[in-house]
Amino acid sequence: MLGGEMWVEKYRPEKLGDIVGQKDVIGSLEALLKKPNQMPHLMFSGSAGLGKTTTGLCIAKQVLGKSWKDSTLELNASDERGIDMVRERVKKFSRFAGLDTEIPFKIIILDEADEMTSGAQTALRRIIEDTARYCRFIIIANNISKIIDPIQSRCAVFKFTAVPKEDSIARLEYIAKSEKIKTEKTGLEKLYEHAGGDMRHAINIMQAVSSMGGITAENVKKAAGLSKVSDVDTVMKSALAGKTAEAREKMIEVIKVYGVSVSDFLKYAAAFVFKSEIAADEYGNVLETLAKYDYRILAGANPEIQLSAMLAELGKSAKK
Repeated sequence: MLGGEMWVEKYRPEKLGDIVGQKDVIGSLEALLKKPNQMPHLMFSGSAGLGKTTTGLCIAKQVLGKSWKDSTLELNASDERGIDMVRERVKKFSRFAGLDTEIPFKIIILDEADEMTSGAQTALRRIIEDTARYCRFIIIANNISKIIDPIQSRCAVFKFTAVPKEDSIARLEYIAKSEKIKTEKTGLEKLYEHAGGDMRHAINIMQAVSSMGGITAENVKKAAGLSKVSDVDTVMKSALAGKTAEAREKMIEVIKVYGVSVSDFLKYAAAFVFKSEIAADEYGNVLETLAKYDYRILAGANPEIQLSAMLAELGKSAKK
């Protein structure tokens, strides 16, 4: 599964018209881009794996043409250490904007913006104002309610929804055919059900299942260990058993390979506590540890380092 090219990248849409299952959003964006010079800042909201970042990249390619790579900056707000890093990167990137007469502006795609603190978002609003003449922001958030109103009001907001079953299955069939993988209708339906409308997750599971002799319902069930929730359960079990290195390795795979956001990881970890066999008097300690690291990450600390420290702390408390 992890050898070779990831299918989510190999089959990532290149044009807006190729985005799966967001017809209303794509129709509105294509109308908006008929006059690319007048494109406003954009905000895309909705859960993971629905095509928000891919749509941003497709817009960059359409508006900026052959210059898109040099004229697009992609930042992940949850990975950047605080607003100062964002400010510096944006300032450096936008410094030479306006010199290239072939493009109307530069594009900055800011992913997971809802992971930023309100203070960082207030500073971001100022950056958006300062660079408005020569930069356009595409702000991406899983949870729009965590984005401050002054940023929302500066953007045209688009809500991405779960990919419909027939669209999802058609795309999975296309990929399977391209990869010469045998499929059964029940297997594809089980994939869709397992991924819950998240195309990225569905494609990742399908790539894992492809080495098992075909996409059947039985094989998808066998690969259920790759599901987001059960993967996080595995991380938590290892951490609470004191196997910190093993838990950390799996945690990094879950976040970096399968694309689970840090906030979702912590949400699934909290859900695990209530369905696990942890002693009732330990619930409070484990949940307090999760809450502490959730707060640190929201305050701008490096997520990978904080989650690693959290797993180590859970392991220590388990040993006691």
